[in-house]
Amino acid sequence: MDLFHDMAGMGHERVVYCSNPDVGLRAIIAIHSTVLGPGLGGVRMWPYANTDEALNDVLRLSRGMTYKAAAAGLTLGGAKAVILGDSKTDKSEALLRCFGQYVESLGGDYITAEDVGTNVRDMETILAETRWVTGVSDAMGGSGDPSPVTAFGVLQGMKAAAEVAYGDASLTGKCVAIQGLGNVGLHLATYLIQDEGAKVLGADLYPQAIERAREAGVEIVSIDEILAAPCDVVAPCALGATLNQRSIPQLKCRIVAGAANNQLEDEERDGGELHARGILYAPDFVGNAGGLINVYNELMPSYNRDRAMRMARAIFDKMMRVFEISQADAVPTHVAAERMAQERIQAMKGLRPKHWGRLIADGR
Repeated sequence: MDLFHDMAGMGHERVVYCSNPDVGLRAIIAIHSTVLGPGLGGVRMWPYANTDEALNDVLRLSRGMTYKAAAAGLTLGGAKAVILGDSKTDKSEALLRCFGQYVESLGGDYITAEDVGTNVRDMETILAETRWVTGVSDAMGGSGDPSPVTAFGVLQGMKAAAEVAYGDASLTGKCVAIQGLGNVGLHLATYLIQDEGAKVLGADLYPQAIERAREAGVEIVSIDEILAAPCDVVAPCALGATLNQRSIPQLKCRIVAGAANNQLEDEERDGGELHARGILYAPDFVGNAGGLINVYNELMPSYNRDRAMRMARAIFDKMMRVFEISQADAVPTHVAAERMAQERIQAMKGLRPKHWGRLIADGR
């Protein structure tokens, strides 16, 4: 992989390789943009096959964070980090604290948070080395588990899609197929069943997650069948790239609206295919911004869950704006969402603001 070519192509400001063989750390931090503010994005720990695979993932994820923050109206930029390794066997205090030292060295341009393979306890370990961390427990002045806010935001995006597709935002009586029943997927299922009166199908790789979902009222489907299940809405809530040339022809839904990042394996190809098939896609970086909104609220003088939920409710209006641009410009919704985000970034780039993360780091 040509690093400089890929950085230039996606518009990244900085990519940092982090290595410490003594503690087993191999990580990459990608800062895509600090135009709107410091780049905030979680650190993912995953057993990547090789460095190129990890780099491709962190570049795509960090760009998505820039668009997510811009679309949500936050004074944040976009960044992401990945640690190469198995979170179940390779994680250690020394590794996490060493990663925290790299975060601290960036002087506030990157703020980390939990992601796949990391959790609240890990963030508290990193906190020992840097102030630039969110997603810690309420006992440590944070917000704890962000998944209820993330799921609530996804629900708002789904309701906006229902408004466009069915003429009514209510999901009562609708069937939603959730791929991935982890924390966010389970909270989404609970909202849908208890608050919306929807029927929920669900699938997951892990028996423990399946059992929790079954107890919540989810009808369990095999992981191989969930995307092809007849339903009104498909909600990808696992890893990315599940919408591709193999899965899209199998979809039997009117709407795709889920929590996973980078749901389209190839944005141009797969986003265009969904559009051509008349399947309304709620772009992931708009719909799943609730988690970012939640940790953004941790950076305020005091965290308030009600405030975070109110801000996440506004995802409905953001998603409706995406659909309006899509219809007016006759473009797929993922293109419309990027245009909405890019317009805000360009407007602020002209002002050339100095983001508050650097001001705090400089002691001002």
